[in-house]
Parts: sequence; structure tokens; C-alpha cells
Amino acid sequence: MDLTFPAVPAMFGTVHILILVAAFLFSVRTFFRLRGMTEKDLMLFLFAAGVLMIAAEVWKQWFVHKYVYPDIRSAWFFPWQLCSMAMYCCVPLPFLKGKAQDAVLVFMATFGLIAAVFALAVPGDMMRPQVLLFCHGFLYHILMIQESLACIVILSRRAKAPFKPAAILYAGMAAVAEVVNVVSHYWAGEDGLASNMFNITPYWPTTQPVFHEIALKAGIIPEILLYTALIAAGALILWFLEYALTNVRRRPLRLHLF
Repeated sequence: MDLTFPAVPAMFGTVHILILVAAFLFSVRTFFRLRGMTEKDLMLFLFAAGVLMIAAEVWKQWFVHKYVYPDIRSAWFFPWQLCSMAMYCCVPLPFLKGKAQDAVLVFMATFGLIAAVFALAVPGDMMRPQVLLFCHGFLYHILMIQESLACIVILSRRAKAPFKPAAILYAGMAAVAEVVNVVSHYWAGEDGLASNMFNITPYWPTTQPVFHEIALKAGIIPEILLYTALIAAGALILWFLEYALTNVRRRPLRLHLF
């Protein structure tokens, strides 16, 4: 169960690049298959994928407690990262109605897709020596992309859903993440391992490329504000592009932020 690599695969190394290529090709193939599915089947797929994610998360928490941090108070793997939101969104999605469902669909199609793509592109902490944990991380985020694509297909068949509710949802999730970061900082103590949910802990500079240097020069709080604002801006741009590309037959294309 605790099988480890003889040498941990390097970020941007051969293994990582092969995974990225495979993920891209698989996602392209999946997208065309998803386009042929009914909305009912797409919702069923999202629900099943969410249940699978939760089951995998339960396994991961057990695995981490037993093999990674067995004798340490650790909140590092607490399931409230931006990527964790996919499993919380997909399971209730088919049971939501109206604006609530649209908000979650837009969130997954934008914030969720950004989180999954960047996690795969710059895996960082996913490059673990434990083979099963390594595979879990990459497979989870590849599945996230398929879920986001399913949400894009559903949205493309509906009247245009606004972006603002999804942005509010993201802000609320980020606020909860910061609470988790603060609580875990005191719970774990100096000998523990506190969390860095959403990569916005106020206690040390982020490990994210570029933003780490910004935090060192401008301060942690300004960097957090910039980081979250850029994610939201990127999601907004993606939202607009998705509608522009999937609704080319619908004219005129109007920008309904609110």
C-alpha cells in the first residue's frame, strides 16, 4: 500500500509531460463524447464523478494519516482546497434548481477548470514519493477537467447564466479556506503541519511560482488579494470565452455579469 518511487518524478520531467499530453488528448476525446449526451446523462455523470471523488478523498485521508503524517498533527491535506470544491459541487448539482444550479455550473466551468489545469501544469505538492498518492492527485484533477467540460456543455445549451453568483460562491469558499488556515495554525502548533487552503495562508509566503516573489517583496496580504483577484479575473475571461466559442450560432452575444 505504501509503495514508493525509487526516484520521485520531477516536475516538467518526462513522466509529468507524458501525463499532461495524455490528459489533454483524453479531455479532447471526452469533450466530443460529452457533447453527444443528454443533459440528464451529463448530470448523472457529474453526480457519479462527485461520489467517486468523495470516496477517493476518504481513502486519501486514511492513507495520509497512516503513511504520510502518522505521528504529526496535520491539516495539510484538509479537504478544502479550490480543487476540493469539485466533489462538493458535483454531488448536489443534479438536485439544485434554477439560479443555484447555474451558479455551480458556472463555477465548475470557470474556477474549477482553472484550478484543475493549473494544478496539473504546476503540480508541486502532488509530486509525492508514494505511488498511490501520486496517482490519486493526477487522476483527481484529470477527472475535474472532465467535470468542467460537462458543465460547459450543459451551459452551452441554456440561456446565458451570469458570472456574479459563481464569483460570490468562490469568495465564500475562499473565506472558509482562510478560517481553516487560521484555525489549523493554532491547532497544529509548532510541531504540526498547518493548512494552506486555497494557497492563501496569512502565515507564510505562498509557494506558488511568481506569487512567492510578490509575497516576499510586497507582503503576504497584498499578494493574497492579488492572487484571489487574478483567479477571479481569469475565471471571468474564461466564462466570456466559453460562451463566445460555444454559442457562435447565438447572436447577438451580450455580456450579462449581473
